[in-house]
Amino acid sequence: MKSRDAVGSRDAPRLILTMHGLIGLVDVAELLATELVSNAVRHTKGPVDLRVCWSAGVLRIGAWDGDPQPPEPPRQLDRITDQEEGRGLALVRACSDLWGWQPQSRYGNRGKYVWCDLAVA
Repeated sequence: MKSRDAVGSRDAPRLILTMHGLIGLVDVAELLATELVSNAVRHTKGPVDLRVCWSAGVLRIGAWDGDPQPPEPPRQLDRITDQEEGRGLALVRACSDLWGWQPQSRYGNRGKYVWCDLAVA
Protein backbone atom coordinates (compact mmCIF):
# COMPACT_ATOMS: atom_id res chain seq x y z
CA MET A 1 0.00 0.00 0.00
CA LYS A 2 1.52 3.30 -1.07
CA SER A 3 -0.62 5.88 0.58
CA ARG A 4 -0.77 8.55 3.20
CA ASP A 5 -4.15 7.18 4.28
CA ALA A 6 -4.49 5.74 7.78
CA VAL A 7 -8.03 4.54 6.99
CA GLY A 8 -6.68 2.22 4.29
CA SER A 9 -4.31 0.79 6.87
CA ARG A 10 -7.30 -0.72 8.68
CA ASP A 11 -8.81 -2.26 5.56
CA ALA A 12 -5.72 -4.17 4.40
CA PRO A 13 -5.18 -6.24 7.57
CA ARG A 14 -8.92 -7.00 7.87
CA LEU A 15 -9.09 -8.31 4.31
CA ILE A 16 -5.85 -10.31 4.50
CA LEU A 17 -6.59 -11.86 7.88
CA THR A 18 -10.20 -12.71 7.00
CA MET A 19 -9.09 -14.39 3.78
CA HIS A 20 -6.61 -16.54 5.75
CA GLY A 21 -9.03 -17.50 8.52
CA LEU A 22 -7.28 -15.37 11.17
CA ILE A 23 -10.31 -13.33 12.16
CA GLY A 24 -9.30 -13.43 15.85
CA LEU A 25 -6.36 -11.12 15.09
CA VAL A 26 -8.33 -8.53 13.11
CA ASP A 27 -9.17 -5.99 15.83
CA VAL A 28 -5.66 -5.78 17.26
CA ALA A 29 -4.06 -5.88 13.80
CA GLU A 30 -6.26 -2.99 12.64
CA LEU A 31 -5.28 -0.93 15.69
CA LEU A 32 -1.57 -1.65 15.24
CA ALA A 33 -1.57 -0.96 11.50
CA THR A 34 -3.44 2.29 12.02
CA GLU A 35 -1.02 3.45 14.72
CA LEU A 36 2.07 2.59 12.68
CA VAL A 37 0.78 4.30 9.53
CA SER A 38 -0.59 7.28 11.46
CA ASN A 39 2.80 7.83 13.08
CA ALA A 40 4.53 7.66 9.70
CA VAL A 41 2.05 10.10 8.14
CA ARG A 42 2.15 12.50 11.09
CA HIS A 43 5.91 12.61 11.56
CA THR A 44 7.29 12.37 8.02
CA LYS A 45 6.81 13.73 4.53
CA GLY A 46 6.71 11.61 1.42
CA PRO A 47 5.58 8.06 0.77
CA VAL A 48 4.40 5.61 3.41
CA ASP A 49 4.03 1.86 2.83
CA LEU A 50 2.24 -0.73 4.93
CA ARG A 51 3.36 -4.36 4.96
CA VAL A 52 1.43 -7.26 6.49
CA CYS A 53 3.17 -10.64 6.56
CA TRP A 54 2.07 -13.96 8.06
CA SER A 55 4.76 -16.58 8.68
CA ALA A 56 5.20 -19.46 11.13
CA GLY A 57 2.34 -18.38 13.40
CA VAL A 58 3.45 -14.73 13.61
CA LEU A 59 1.77 -11.75 12.00
CA ARG A 60 4.20 -8.91 11.28
CA ILE A 61 2.76 -5.48 10.57
CA GLY A 62 5.14 -2.75 9.51
CA ALA A 63 5.16 0.75 8.12
CA TRP A 64 7.98 2.19 6.03
CA ASP A 65 8.50 5.93 5.74
CA GLY A 66 11.13 8.11 4.11
CA ASP A 67 12.59 9.58 7.30
CA PRO A 68 15.74 7.76 8.46
CA GLN A 69 15.49 9.19 12.00
CA PRO A 70 14.54 6.59 14.62
CA PRO A 71 11.13 6.86 16.23
CA GLU A 72 10.99 8.36 19.68
CA PRO A 73 10.88 5.63 22.35
CA PRO A 74 7.35 4.85 23.50
CA ARG A 75 6.29 6.33 26.80
CA GLN A 76 4.51 4.40 29.54
CA LEU A 77 0.88 4.05 28.43
CA ASP A 78 -0.54 4.60 31.91
CA ARG A 79 1.23 7.99 32.12
CA ILE A 80 -0.16 9.39 28.88
CA THR A 81 -3.81 8.33 28.82
CA ASP A 82 -5.09 11.92 29.00
CA GLN A 83 -2.78 13.27 26.28
CA GLU A 84 -3.99 13.76 22.72
CA GLU A 85 -0.63 12.82 21.17
CA GLY A 86 2.23 10.47 21.97
CA ARG A 87 0.28 7.28 22.52
CA GLY A 88 0.94 5.56 19.17
CA LEU A 89 4.07 3.55 19.92
CA ALA A 90 2.95 3.06 23.53
CA LEU A 91 -0.15 1.30 22.15
CA VAL A 92 1.98 -0.67 19.72
CA ARG A 93 4.26 -1.82 22.53
CA ALA A 94 1.30 -2.67 24.81
CA CYS A 95 -0.71 -4.58 22.20
CA SER A 96 2.00 -6.48 20.34
CA ASP A 97 4.30 -9.29 21.36
CA LEU A 98 7.38 -7.57 19.98
CA TRP A 99 8.12 -4.33 18.14
CA GLY A 100 11.12 -2.57 16.71
CA TRP A 101 12.49 -0.47 13.90
CA GLN A 102 15.34 -0.58 11.45
CA PRO A 103 16.84 1.81 8.93
CA GLN A 104 15.94 0.84 5.40
CA SER A 105 16.20 2.00 1.82
CA ARG A 106 13.31 1.67 -0.59
CA TYR A 107 12.73 3.07 -4.07
CA GLY A 108 16.06 4.90 -3.78
CA ASN A 109 14.95 6.71 -0.61
CA ARG A 110 16.49 6.25 2.80
CA GLY A 111 13.99 5.74 5.55
CA LYS A 112 12.96 3.41 8.33
CA TYR A 113 10.71 0.42 8.85
CA VAL A 114 8.78 0.31 12.13
CA TRP A 115 7.21 -3.08 12.80
CA CYS A 116 5.41 -5.18 15.39
CA ASP A 117 4.59 -8.87 15.75
CA LEU A 118 1.47 -10.68 16.91
CA ALA A 119 1.93 -14.35 17.68
CA VAL A 120 -0.96 -16.80 17.63
CA ALA A 121 -1.04 -19.01 20.70
